[in-house]
Amino acid sequence: QVQLVESGGGSVQAGGSLRLSCAASTRYSRCIGWFRQAPGKEREGVAAIYSGGDNILYADSVKGRFTISQDNAKTTVYLQMNSLKPEDTAMYYCAASNLYSGCSLVVGRFGYWGQGTQVTVSS
Repeated sequence: QVQLVESGGGSVQAGGSLRLSCAASTRYSRCIGWFRQAPGKEREGVAAIYSGGDNILYADSVKGRFTISQDNAKTTVYLQMNSLKPEDTAMYYCAASNLYSGCSLVVGRFGYWGQGTQVTVSS
């Protein structure tokens, strides 16, 4: 079992940047992903990383703006968010997958979730 704690959320203006961090309670070598959920909408996958970068996935809506990375110890995953838009406003969650290999952006493939960190982008 792994526990996840997100940090780094906040309020920014459109075009700004934020860096989210996801700290795991133990070294985790499987896929870790970032998800977001806006009020009234379903939770959606944003980015995911497996094995230090061997496999990285992005949602089309964030490609070219967001970058996911992981530290060498495989205990912290980062999400660098640039060129933020109002539609990026959501609660952002970090999650650890049950997959033994590869990665996914499907919510159901992730069994461990953090409490979330709020990101608000104003126009």
